Amino acid sequence: MQKLILDTNIIVSALISNSIPTKIVYELVLNQKVETCLSDEIFTEYIEVINREKFSKYSNFKAKADIVLNRLREISKFYIPTQKIEILNDINDNKFMELAAESSADYLITGNILDFRITDFEDTRILTARKYWDYFKPEK
Repeated sequence: MQKLILDTNIIVSALISNSIPTKIVYELVLNQKVETCLSDEIFTEYIEVINREKFSKYSNFKAKADIVLNRLREISKFYIPTQKIEILNDINDNKFMELAAESSADYLITGNILDFRITDFEDTRILTARKYWDYFKPEK
């Protein structure tokens, strides 16, 4: 089973639009067709970002977010990264690299191509939701 790390912007995109991130989260992640890798630090970021006031303008955003986050907490495999990694310009995103190193995830999916300029880190391939969906999603 593929192991995925989802950047926070993928979760938010899945909740506010009907897009590729929506398909990844609802069709693959929540249906457990992939294994989602998380750390407490990343899950905390999900919660903090989702609770920002700017998202309240989206219909049912908070209710959908609560359902998705609760399900993610239930089904994801949580890791405790053991090494500090500082390779990205946005130091707040290095926690995703730390999780990648600890979990040996297959893919880190992000919409943030400005900060994630590298395409591979150890065993993990870093790519956009579109590229993942078009080329790497599991078949059925």
